[in-house]
Amino acid sequence: MGKPSGFLEIARETPSRRPVQERLGDYLEVYHPFPDDKLKAQGARCMDCGIPFCHQGCPLGNLIPDWNDLVYHDQWRAAIDRLHQTNNFPEFTGRLCPAPCEASCVLGINSDPVTIKQIEVGIIDRAWDEGWVQPQPAKVKTGKTVAVVGSGPAGLAAAQQLARAGHDVTVFERADRIGGLLRYGIPDFKMEKRHLDRRLEQMEAEGVVFKPNVNVGADVTGDSLLADFDAICLCGGATQPRDLPIEGRELDGVLFAMDFLTPQNKRGAGDEIEENPSLTAADKHVIIIGGGDTGADCLGTSHRHGCKSVHQFEIVPRPPEGRAPANPWPQWSNIFRVSSAHEEGGVREYQISTKRFHGENGRVTALETVRVEMVVENGRPKFVEVPGSEMTYPADLVLLAMGFVGPERGSLLEQLGVELDRMGNVKSDEFRRTNVSKVFAAGDMTRGQSLIVWAIAEGRHAAATIDEFLMGATELPRPLEHGNVMRPFA
Repeated sequence: MGKPSGFLEIARETPSRRPVQERLGDYLEVYHPFPDDKLKAQGARCMDCGIPFCHQGCPLGNLIPDWNDLVYHDQWRAAIDRLHQTNNFPEFTGRLCPAPCEASCVLGINSDPVTIKQIEVGIIDRAWDEGWVQPQPAKVKTGKTVAVVGSGPAGLAAAQQLARAGHDVTVFERADRIGGLLRYGIPDFKMEKRHLDRRLEQMEAEGVVFKPNVNVGADVTGDSLLADFDAICLCGGATQPRDLPIEGRELDGVLFAMDFLTPQNKRGAGDEIEENPSLTAADKHVIIIGGGDTGADCLGTSHRHGCKSVHQFEIVPRPPEGRAPANPWPQWSNIFRVSSAHEEGGVREYQISTKRFHGENGRVTALETVRVEMVVENGRPKFVEVPGSEMTYPADLVLLAMGFVGPERGSLLEQLGVELDRMGNVKSDEFRRTNVSKVFAAGDMTRGQSLIVWAIAEGRHAAATIDEFLMGATELPRPLEHGNVMRPFA
């Protein structure tokens, strides 16, 4: 633990955000640096709680009290070693994870939880600055080959673990750059891509071969993968967006969120892309349908484009300020939160449903809505329209950010012959094995839309199973084998 009385003497503190007007002029990360002495103080708040429920809140099983204590005692090198034992990419999770570990922190029962996420990112940033993060190539090569399909966090975690075990790993990615949603789904103001690029350089030095611009299933067939590789790990994500098939959906200016976010990230990377007036929020009235993280990413990007106005719609009721009686600790706390994008402006509308889109000359000009009330019937939520609550909003750009419904169906999954579960995800067992020998799956492709920590955990777990499949035994860790009783966002 940290300081025995730290949680009684020290208040929770997190980094301040740059002024709104300053950060709206760029795409740099929104937070000011957090000094090491403040991180040490926050580490001192970690309690000797007996049973550290933060372990159960984290799908990776991060050894949180250990590295909190090491930071408090100024043992940063030992802290990064302990952090890397369970997490390949703490610079990603420390910036992008919603921190279910903090929701299950024992201190959070009746006080503010430990700033676990900030300590995590502070450790890894310090480690990069000090030069402690170095390639770890395998000392002995096995001669076995593994194909990883998809280069998001699950694929990258699986690839790094397998390469360090001595296998020859090739990562296939259909986009022009490696990284999956980390590259083209996450705006730079949440995570600058330099953090991703230096990890990829480390992995290449460890022997991982990256092949972007390869659409597996089209450019490379499933049969050729089965013939050319000793094992295949499917990590293609849940990239099929949830649609809103209502009147006017075909109008120009009604887009999926990723069709809006990807071009902006390409611009941020310095690409010269053909400018499409439909893909910018500049001088437009913007409506974002969906209140989750992807919606917030669209919100922050719209602000930076210079939109006239922006509304974000959510069909469910506004969450409470504090935990509801039916949402006790240590469950994930379903409470009202304000992200950096929400802080920058816009209107959040709850209990609202879109009925139809209106347009002129083929372009969207407005959308028609109605207020709804959520009722539960037979254990399932149902939304009932409120009579007389109809309203029309002007809209020049509508972004559909309602989540994802699973992996894209098509040639690859059919060519490999893998089974799907009732939700349409790739079906795998508790060890990430599919029904096809040699084929494994991890991340959102098998569990559905979820968190980055689940993706990394499943990638690591799949790597251990693949290593055992190839070699008869494995020394790679299995983060999910120990279970996760809280299963936040499962």
